[in-house]
Amino acid sequence: MKFLATVLIIPIAILIGYSQNLNPKYDSLLAKKFQADDYGMKYYTLVLLKTGTAKIEDKKIVDSLFYAHLKNIGRLADEGKLVVAGPLAKNDKYRGIFILNVDTIEKATELLDTDPAVHAKLLEPDIFRWYGSAALPDYLELSKKLGKYSF
Repeated sequence: MKFLATVLIIPIAILIGYSQNLNPKYDSLLAKKFQADDYGMKYYTLVLLKTGTAKIEDKKIVDSLFYAHLKNIGRLADEGKLVVAGPLAKNDKYRGIFILNVDTIEKATELLDTDPAVHAKLLEPDIFRWYGSAALPDYLELSKKLGKYSF
């Protein structure tokens, strides 16, 4: 009988030890505002931008497309559709990243089609669904206060 009790109690104790605990700081209204799941997470779309196939020799055209690319980044951020954007350090494949505040590749593709540099094939995207903190968009307001210069 002692053996049977031990065999039953040990697995139960292990399960209790590994069970999830409720977060005492949980804010249901905030979670709803950010569309968070029970873990405070949600799906975004991660875009890795690589050099595209277009061969445009006219530097003025290339410069104007990249200027418009930066303006489009600002517009998407202002609309809450883009939460992270930036260039990558020099490497053999990728030039920059976006994290878009959309949960499907189809929605991301629609947003990317508004980018002049992507549309002109100066940049081409590799697109992935990404699971991250639902609070990520909240950093945008703070980041607007950190840069001395803007694009």
